[in-house]
Amino acid sequence: MPYVVVAGRKLYHEVHGEAPGAPLVLVMGMGGSCRGWLPLQVPEFQKSRRTILFDHRGVGGSDDPGGPFSTADLAADLAGLLDALRIEQADVLGAFMGGMVAQELALARPERVDRLVLVGTWARADAKRRLLLQHWRDLARANAPLEVLIRERLLWTLQDETLEQQDLIDAMVSFLTRDDPAFTADVFARQCDACLAHDAVDRLRRLRQRTLVLVGRHDALAPPKFARELADEIPDAHLVTIQNGGHVVMVEAVERFNRVVLQFLDEGR
Repeated sequence: MPYVVVAGRKLYHEVHGEAPGAPLVLVMGMGGSCRGWLPLQVPEFQKSRRTILFDHRGVGGSDDPGGPFSTADLAADLAGLLDALRIEQADVLGAFMGGMVAQELALARPERVDRLVLVGTWARADAKRRLLLQHWRDLARANAPLEVLIRERLLWTLQDETLEQQDLIDAMVSFLTRDDPAFTADVFARQCDACLAHDAVDRLRRLRQRTLVLVGRHDALAPPKFARELADEIPDAHLVTIQNGGHVVMVEAVERFNRVVLQFLDEGR
């Protein structure tokens, strides 16, 4: 199992492709392992750039040090991974919690990030999303059945048209509950707390990386208003709204998503 040691802990990672130039790091959101990138993004991205995946602390093959953590702590983990792999600078794409981690890395270690892609994320939660994440956290800490947690998340991450496909939803729930989850309910609850505490609103203007802000038009978890805020405040940011996608726009509109990301990363190089 490929891993590096960061702050005395094992951090699982994968490297795909051998293309020269700045590698691309994909940062997973909450409630998922890095292997979620494998079916739809890695095969396309690795054709033109070395693509790096990793599991956050407590997820998959990465050790859990216990205790609460912040998105800045997760960004420090990522910086440690780059150090261990001897990568001076990378393009970084983060989805939801991964986008918050990417913000923190770009702010704390600006020299390590070339281009930034923020997908379905925010700089600070609003009241409605705070209540939602508190609800998810409480369900996890009350040991709610895994199927209940998964259906809750699908309700907020898939667009209405996808939710209408009951056979597909049942198949997704069956697949996601078939094996042991890659993380515990306690880790998920701590991820909720990290997203709740994330607040970069007053620091966004310090970001100097060329940035793509990507959002699905029907994203209910991190709707377009958050993307507009990011794009308005980050000095060199470009906003793209994908019309036929929800929160998991990288799945529901995979071809458009991959094309937009690669065009952005290649532009001017």
